[in-house]
Amino acid sequence: MGNAIQRYFIELIFNGTGYHGWQIQTNAITVQSVVDDALSMILRQEIRTLGCGRTDTGVHAKQLYAHFDCPQANVERQSATIVKSLNAVLPNDIAVKRIFQVPNDFHARFSAISRSYEYYIHFEKDPFLDGLSWQLRDKPDIIEMNKAAKIMMEYQDFSCFSKTHTQVLTNNCEIYNAEWKWINDGRLVFNISANRFLRNMVRAIVGTLIEIGNGRNAVESIRSIIESKDRSVAGTSVPACGLYLSEVVYPDLKMKYEPK
Repeated sequence: MGNAIQRYFIELIFNGTGYHGWQIQTNAITVQSVVDDALSMILRQEIRTLGCGRTDTGVHAKQLYAHFDCPQANVERQSATIVKSLNAVLPNDIAVKRIFQVPNDFHARFSAISRSYEYYIHFEKDPFLDGLSWQLRDKPDIIEMNKAAKIMMEYQDFSCFSKTHTQVLTNNCEIYNAEWKWINDGRLVFNISANRFLRNMVRAIVGTLIEIGNGRNAVESIRSIIESKDRSVAGTSVPACGLYLSEVVYPDLKMKYEPK
């Protein structure tokens, strides 16, 4: 039983500035490739993770889960030590929070029931926010942007916000929350949660809402934009530096499967 194959979840956070996104790519450094190499070295066998989704080049994560399969004896009762060892060898812009056992049919991508993103905007030059937030000159009207965001939640087909030529079965998503807020340091943050997201969707939504907040488009224009199903009708995709994957939710994950 000690050598039975068991599935584990790994929880990560990372600054994505130096990476070509999460997912392994040919001839590019990605977060997944760096994490897989570190896991393989620490566990002394080839480990290949599967993430809860993909992040684009330069996008950050405050929480990202991946799963991997490994003989139970290699990980059981050693997770805390393995986490410390991983953090010792990983670069400073990637950190492992925990590793824990899950049922073998639990899947980092397909078992997730919701995902949340945050997009940060600042308005004064700040060297400490460079690469971590998008600087704008003029402050947009968040009341107008929130009106448009609320209308957006009435829809499910978000083809107009999807990167073209992506291979997905559907462009339908269920958005649970979409709201702009001012935060204490004078920055603006957009919070959005949904059951799934299309490639480039959040950055396209932010760009579209900013055009409404700047008065270039009316609030009600969001309807014709979404109903067009045409990416060229929506706003410009904003820079990746302000975007963070902030939360991934699974059914009963913390209650049932987190080690005590």
